Amino acid sequence: MTGDTYPAARIVAGAVEQYFAQCRAAMPGFAEIAPAPDRQTIEQIATTGFWASLRQEEGRSPKISLAWVPPEQAGHPLRFARPFPLEPGLLSRLAPAVERPGIHLGVWEHGGELCVWGTTRSIPPACFVLEVVQPGLLVIKRRRAREDGKFANVAVLHGDQVKMVDERGGDLPAGMLHTSPLLAFASTRSWTDSVNVVVQLALSMRTHGHGGSLLIVPRDSDEWRRSIVHPINYPAEPAFTGLSSLAAMEPDEEDRAEWMDAVRRAVDQVAGLTAVDGATIVDDRYELLAFGAKIARSRGSAPVERVVVMEPVVGARPAVVEVSELGGTRHLSAAQFVRDQPDALALVASQDGRFTVFYRPPGQDTVHAHRVETLLL
Repeated sequence: MTGDTYPAARIVAGAVEQYFAQCRAAMPGFAEIAPAPDRQTIEQIATTGFWASLRQEEGRSPKISLAWVPPEQAGHPLRFARPFPLEPGLLSRLAPAVERPGIHLGVWEHGGELCVWGTTRSIPPACFVLEVVQPGLLVIKRRRAREDGKFANVAVLHGDQVKMVDERGGDLPAGMLHTSPLLAFASTRSWTDSVNVVVQLALSMRTHGHGGSLLIVPRDSDEWRRSIVHPINYPAEPAFTGLSSLAAMEPDEEDRAEWMDAVRRAVDQVAGLTAVDGATIVDDRYELLAFGAKIARSRGSAPVERVVVMEPVVGARPAVVEVSELGGTRHLSAAQFVRDQPDALALVASQDGRFTVFYRPPGQDTVHAHRVETLLL
C-alpha cells in the first residue's frame, strides 16, 4: 500500500456501487433520494479516508464522516466559501471540528474533481457515507429512510481486509423468533426504521468501552434464577421500568424527536450498568431486574466447550470453535447461561470492540454465537 493506492477500496468499489444502485431502485416512493456513487467515486473517497486515518492532528487520530451529497440535498448546511480538493491532509485538519456524531463533511464533484464543500447534519435517504472510525478502519454506510435511525452498514474495510455485510446472513431459525421477537436482533432484516431497543443497548454497551454482559430473559418465568449466584449483588426491587415504559410508547411524529432523546438516555442508563463486574439482567420487555449478577452453571448441566460461530458477512460460513477463542470468562459464562436457559439471550461486549450474541436454537444442545460488531461500527 504505497502512494495513493488502497487495494481494499478498489476491491470493494464494484460491489458497493451495485448495492447503492439497488437501493435507489428499491425506494421509488421517496421524493428525494441521494445520488448513487460510481465505483471510481467510491474508490477515491475510501482511499482518501484510509490515508487520512493514518495521520494525526495534535497527537489524535481523525474520526470523520464523509457524505457523498450535493449541497442542495443537505438541508441547511454550512458551506465553505470555496470547495477544497478531497485529500488526506485536509481531512485530518478538519477532523477535530466534525468528530461529534451526526456531523458529516459533504463531498461532491466540482470542476471535474471531488471536493469537500462544507458540513451538514442532514442527508437524504440512501446517502453514501464513509466513516473513518480509527486508523485503518473504515465503514461504508447508507442512511435509512428515517434520519433518526441507525445507519445501515454496507461494508467494513480494516487494513487489507474487506467485509461486505450480508443482510440475510445473520438470520436466526424461525423457531427462535417464535420464542421471543427480540432474538431477531441478529437478523439485519429486523433493523427496520423503527427503534430497535436491543440494538441501541448493544451500541451503548460497545460505546462505554469497559466490556459487559446483558442477559435478556422471559418475563413470565423465574427459571433464569437457577443460573445465577445468590444473593444477587444488585437486584432491582421493584424492577426498573424506565426503559420498558418508553419502549412501549408509540409517539406521534411531532413528539418523536423528544421521545428518541428520552429512549437514548434510558438506554445509556441501563447499558451503563453492564460496565459493572457481573451481568446485567433485563426481561423481554426491557424491565431491569438486576446488575452485577454472577452466572453459575446449573446443577446437572454439562459445561459448554464449543460453540457455532457465525458472522453476517458475505462469504462467511458457520464454524465450530472453542469458547476460549471468542474471549475469556465473560464469554464462557454467557455461553453457559444460554446453554442452561434456552429461552434467554446473552449479549457480550469486549473491551476491544467485539460484540457477540449468544443463543441456543430450539431442539439443539449446541450454543450459537453471532459476531455482530460489523453491524455496530
